[in-house]
Amino acid sequence: MQIIGDEQVRRTAAADVVEWMREALAMHGRRELVAPPRARSALGSLDYVYTAGALPDGTSGFRAYRAGQPAGEQLVAIWNGAGDLEGLVGGDELGIRRTGALGAVAADVLARPEAESVAVIGSGLHAWAQLWALTAVRRLHQVRVYGRTRAHAADFAARAQGELGLNAVAVTDAADAVRDADIVIVATRSSTPVIDAADVAPGTHVTTLGPKSQGSHETPVALLDVAAVLTCDSPDQAAAYPDPFFADPGSLVALGEVLLGKVPGRRNAEDITVHCSVGLAGSEVLLASRLLAASRS
Repeated sequence: MQIIGDEQVRRTAAADVVEWMREALAMHGRRELVAPPRARSALGSLDYVYTAGALPDGTSGFRAYRAGQPAGEQLVAIWNGAGDLEGLVGGDELGIRRTGALGAVAADVLARPEAESVAVIGSGLHAWAQLWALTAVRRLHQVRVYGRTRAHAADFAARAQGELGLNAVAVTDAADAVRDADIVIVATRSSTPVIDAADVAPGTHVTTLGPKSQGSHETPVALLDVAAVLTCDSPDQAAAYPDPFFADPGSLVALGEVLLGKVPGRRNAEDITVHCSVGLAGSEVLLASRLLAASRS
């Protein structure tokens, strides 16, 4: 049995992770990926959260993590079709980079092919993973970063310049970041909207990662009203949120179905498209399985 951790996950190329998540979404769109909504076990002031999934080749597994304060690292366990425990992936990077890669597939499917400017609202690990993965599907010429503090945004922009070779700058106002951006990534913990729908230009693609309940959402509801298409990784997961989702779950389109052409995505260059990141159970199983296989080769 193998055990791998964050360092090996960090060494994996963005292009590989994005392609594996594209594969997971396509499986989901074809109803080949078993992906039930996440489950929780309440343990006093803590919750243990579980997602499980099964792949068409018989590989299956689960991800577990502790929610609450203090939160804990994540664990993914993988079994093969014969029931042998093949390995474990521990740490936080798998979940973060999986989410980033799912967002990159959403941008690749929904953003205009010529999209080259990005606004990043938020300067944390998830915002970074979104931008990291996006470089695998678009050639980016300008990145504008707005963070909770100027220092955080500046550090993020400097890292994007140094590690990703991007023309990245920190800005002091979210509107300045969003205005005329081809792609907008919103990755915050804010319970109130951090961008204004009026600043989102026609033709923009928006991905929202943070709170998305009716009483707590980082993205304005007005943006959903003007979106030509509203996708998420898993409408079933959105419908299973403990608090009502900020959009009508019936209006959500599974990203995998757009990827496969089962339902339309962007129809024209002026469409605003929105992707709600909610997590796709089973995608972490596929990613962990691929990582374990790569470590054996």
